[in-house]
Amino acid sequence: MFDTVKFGKAISTLRKNADMTQNEVADRLNLTRQAVSKYERGESFPDISVLVMMSDLYGITLDKLIGYGGATNGESEILKSVANGDQNVVADNIVDIVNLAPLLKPSVLTKLSTGFESKGIDISNVIALAEYLNDDSVVRLIENATFDDISDEMIEKFIPLLTKESKYAVFNRILDGDMDWHYIVALLPYADYLSSQVEAAVVEGVLPWEALDLIREYRLKQV
Repeated sequence: MFDTVKFGKAISTLRKNADMTQNEVADRLNLTRQAVSKYERGESFPDISVLVMMSDLYGITLDKLIGYGGATNGESEILKSVANGDQNVVADNIVDIVNLAPLLKPSVLTKLSTGFESKGIDISNVIALAEYLNDDSVVRLIENATFDDISDEMIEKFIPLLTKESKYAVFNRILDGDMDWHYIVALLPYADYLSSQVEAAVVEGVLPWEALDLIREYRLKQV
């Protein structure tokens, strides 16, 4: 798994071995000294496009530079593709995408995750990616997700991150029977507007009558 702290220590060593100050590196890479300092401390990670310039600056291959961060083979291939401007970047393992999500732009993550939509990403991975992906991508992933490893704790962390459209996507998966209807409890505090739709679904026989009890209990807590 790619480690920004390990990467930071490595580029700090490279700079010192090259007998350069942080200011000099910043000037060469069109960055601020503060940015270079944060990269070296592992507090942040440079834009992927900077990696190519950084490898040239220190006279090493992009492969070797990325390798300093302890990237897996899959993570390394993704980072190299993005750094080289590959518009057709793909990933073989969803875990690699999840691990790199904080380092990649939403547009890149969208391209990477699109290949998994038809396969059905487990909801745990959708939850991990939700705060980094754009809204449309999250909706599509929810619509095609599998729910084998879902838990109450996951849902409680997940729902507050979602847009209105994404919450509707979750609700529709409940109506389809892919998710336990009891998860309505987690939805209501953030999607009160679904109450009437839950009631309609009960009347139509899509949800059990017990779902109305959840609505009553929720409303009593609001009083």
